[in-house]
Amino acid sequence: MGAATETFYNVIRRQGITRRSFLKFCGLTAVSLGLGPLAASHIANALETKPRLPVIWMHGLECTCCSESFIRSAHPLVKDAVLSMISLDYDDTIMAAAGHQAEAILEETRVKYKGQYVLAVEGNPPLNEDGMFCIDGGKPFVEKLRSMADDCMAIIAWGTCASWGCVQAAKPNPTGATPIDKVITNKPIIKVPGCPPIAEVMTGVVTFITTFGKLPELDRQGRPKMFYSQRIHDKCYRRPHFDAGQFVEEWDDEGARKGYCLYKMGCKGPTTYNACSTVRWNGGISFPIQSGHGCFACPEDGFWDRGSAYDHLTTIKQFGIEKTADQIGMAAAGAVGLSVAAHAVVTAAKRLTRKGDGAAQDNHRG
Repeated sequence: MGAATETFYNVIRRQGITRRSFLKFCGLTAVSLGLGPLAASHIANALETKPRLPVIWMHGLECTCCSESFIRSAHPLVKDAVLSMISLDYDDTIMAAAGHQAEAILEETRVKYKGQYVLAVEGNPPLNEDGMFCIDGGKPFVEKLRSMADDCMAIIAWGTCASWGCVQAAKPNPTGATPIDKVITNKPIIKVPGCPPIAEVMTGVVTFITTFGKLPELDRQGRPKMFYSQRIHDKCYRRPHFDAGQFVEEWDDEGARKGYCLYKMGCKGPTTYNACSTVRWNGGISFPIQSGHGCFACPEDGFWDRGSAYDHLTTIKQFGIEKTADQIGMAAAGAVGLSVAAHAVVTAAKRLTRKGDGAAQDNHRG
């Protein structure tokens, strides 16, 4: 626990990391957070002088996909985030301690770092039957959540489960699974939705809080604007095909092989806010749309109760006019057909003209 008084810089220097590598890390971090290279000096100063941030990571009703995503972060590497940037004092999924020893850490952190630690919550509490659908350390999870939230600085709601409820809150929701902000109402909460969230989005949020000692700017739904201010559709590499009315009509058709827009196959990119199309997944290699499957809006509230992921949106407009994407698509197809027909007519007319000229020349010679 005493390690929490060290700074990030102290830790990496002890590990043999050079000053030059440290400054390079600060520059890359600034760029990855969208702050620009000038912010690198501020990040360096903060990481040199501020003690590591104590973090308690708790798990409610969830599938652990947020943790699985987090440990695959490439910028920064999760080992740097967990072992150097923050003091991850409790996470029952990856910690060595167990049983009474693990539970004692919670109380120790709550007392020693009162008002200073961040409570990261993966999953949500079920409220029905006094919370008995999720027991953690012999107690209903909702009780432990409320206890640890009382003395924390802020809460990070990891994933759609903690942010909105997700599939365990799907109708009729027999367990009473409930988003964190419906249970904890007196603490600032950062929602980082996604099923799971992008790894670099998760480490980016942690890096920002560690560096600046404050929460990132949030949108009206409580999500960090740096990652959730644009629709996936806005930066999707298939967007030109959408604008041109070129859509995949059936799986593995010619349009699919050409990489056309997946809107008609149920893609929810036009209504989903996340950084998938810019940050991407697996170290920036790809994201679902790039892999040939439409977005099903996993970061959005209520996606699990909105029917099939393959039911496509029918009211999305193009170019700001009063026609839907379907109508534009048909018009584009019609325009192509008309242009082909017009080309055929013109070609036929030219051929007839050539034949007529040839016949006239023959008559003249005769």
